[in-house]
Amino acid sequence: MPTSAKSPELNLAALAKRGPNPPQILVADDQQHILDAIELLLKPQGYKVNAVPSPVLAREAVVTTSYDAVLIDLNYTRDTTSGQEGLDLLSEIVALDGTVPVIVMTAWGNVELAVEAMRRGARDFIQKPWENERLLSIVRTQVELHRALQNAERLAAENRLLSAEGRPEFIATAPSMTPVLETITRIAPSDANVLISGEHGTGKEVVARTLHALSLRASRAFVPVNTGALAEGVFESELFGHVKGAFTDARADRIGRFELADGGSIFLDEIGNVPVRQQAKLLRVIESGEMERVGSSRSKRVDVRVISATNADLQAACGAGQFREDLLFRLNTVEIHLPPLRDRREDIPTLAMHFLAHYAARYRRPVRSLDASALQTLMQHSWPGNVRELEHTMERAVLMCRTEYLQPADLGLGAQHPVSPNLEELSLETVESILIRKTLQRFQGNVSQAAEALGLSRGALYRRMEKHGL
Repeated sequence: MPTSAKSPELNLAALAKRGPNPPQILVADDQQHILDAIELLLKPQGYKVNAVPSPVLAREAVVTTSYDAVLIDLNYTRDTTSGQEGLDLLSEIVALDGTVPVIVMTAWGNVELAVEAMRRGARDFIQKPWENERLLSIVRTQVELHRALQNAERLAAENRLLSAEGRPEFIATAPSMTPVLETITRIAPSDANVLISGEHGTGKEVVARTLHALSLRASRAFVPVNTGALAEGVFESELFGHVKGAFTDARADRIGRFELADGGSIFLDEIGNVPVRQQAKLLRVIESGEMERVGSSRSKRVDVRVISATNADLQAACGAGQFREDLLFRLNTVEIHLPPLRDRREDIPTLAMHFLAHYAARYRRPVRSLDASALQTLMQHSWPGNVRELEHTMERAVLMCRTEYLQPADLGLGAQHPVSPNLEELSLETVESILIRKTLQRFQGNVSQAAEALGLSRGALYRRMEKHGL
């Protein structure tokens, strides 16, 4: 049944001025004086009115234009008493657009007709001759509800899009990845600290982002920090922030990464390379949730879930006195170990196609798929750089490919067991890549030791590793 309750006031004239889309109302009635009266009533209130004299024109209007509300007569020239023509029009409008509110009008008002109209989808019912305030109240209420629903749907779509963009694509179908998936599923909703271990390039940050995206903290910040690339002199400032004047270059207060992650998650990558002196300060904030900015004596509390990652054997590092055992206990409430790509070869085709599609779209290249021989080359490669190396390989291949299908030559992988190259025939970048790769292998992936052997800082070595996809 129709309701006469007034909705909260909405300044529709102001709403119309707010943007180029004032509320649009469709009015259908076969009497011109009715159309004129409604238009004179609604236009001063900020509505844009489209008045039509027949059900046929009303149908055409709904098909071509989006309306915030529709007012229709139930009785037209074909049948002026039963309301059937108007009821049929109502059913058609609801079928065309189930979200638009339809208000029905008739001079032959009765309970049965009103009930049937509401059953077919009418939002409200008004009898002629109407009271202007009642008609305005009904229209105002329905327009406000319709726009609120549209806004909610838009926000929901935006949130779905943001979630889709923010959540990494986690591809894991190989049997060796089953324990990883099961662990992520169990612990993601909790606040437990997680240590992710595995070789360089196995996808530790993807797992960290997935844990955050599936947690109750997903709406808050995820703050990644490559702790291995931080020089000891800036470590505290980066993680905990500083106050103006704390040191020579501190010209203003700076918020640290832990404060940025308050309420969310912080990802401490390459945690095994944190200097021992800094480990105690890291332990305190993880244990107590309290920290001070450099140069300040005021403690701040932060609520942060710590997800860390390493390619090093932290148990061995503890035994050698290079890593604090109490810090390790705090970090690895749960440990997830990621197998190298060579131990999850079943994922190579899916990963390769994922990267191919991504970079083909990014660089607007007409590459559709892999040639069978190219896929065979990918499956036979040893992938010392793991998933990261595969991604860089596919990016280069997409750029180099001249057809719709990637060929083995586009991959640039060469022979699986090449003869030792003549250095004079190689570019400087290739020589650098080979040297870094061999040095990392010699020190079993320990970046600090490899950097020392190469005469580089950890940060400089990380930058070169990233450039070469290691």
